[in-house]
Amino acid sequence: MAHVVQPLDQPSNYKDSQTRIDRKRQNEMLANSTTLYIGNLSFFTTEEQIYELFSKCANAADGGGIKRIIMGLDRNTRTPCGFCFVEYYTHAEALASMRYVSGTKLDERIIRCDLDLGYREGRQFGRGKSGGQVRDEHRQDYDPGRGGWGAQAQRLEVERRRAVEERYADAQDGPGAVASGGEDWKEIETTQGRLKRGRSPEDEGDSDRMGRRTKIEEVEIDRM
Repeated sequence: MAHVVQPLDQPSNYKDSQTRIDRKRQNEMLANSTTLYIGNLSFFTTEEQIYELFSKCANAADGGGIKRIIMGLDRNTRTPCGFCFVEYYTHAEALASMRYVSGTKLDERIIRCDLDLGYREGRQFGRGKSGGQVRDEHRQDYDPGRGGWGAQAQRLEVERRRAVEERYADAQDGPGAVASGGEDWKEIETTQGRLKRGRSPEDEGDSDRMGRRTKIEEVEIDRM
């Protein structure tokens, strides 16, 4: 029965691809780690919110507390991209956060905590091709808390719109394009400041014919 429920303070099997240590050495380092990786954050979650939440597991009376928080940033825009590192002073505080904070909601998102080997300069930046996290690179769903559509889907949409605009421009300039106007159309400014169509010789002929037709119709009415 002791192994039916997995302890909440156990680290995951994740192994950083950029570290050059074996699994055994990694487990030894995690057994004393005071650093947490926090994932699935909203892009709009602030450092102050994270501090307020994770300080609930700090134990300042025993010399503990939060040492620092490192926000994860988009490599290109230097804006938050959905993760961070929280460093405590003691290992016990990090384990307490895994027990009591991991799986709870922050900004309406279920966040996850995992023991980390320790922050190094450069790890605060996303590793995706677009600058953010890899998980947001190929995401196909719309997530308003993490920038909307995934980066790849956004690139495809931009390319599609560009292709449509190019086809529209070709249709306007290519053979068979509809002319915007002719010589018989003139713009004449009236006293009211509005524009109207200028009369052409053909219009004058049509007007004379209409006048004659009206007179004939009046004669026929008189006859009746």
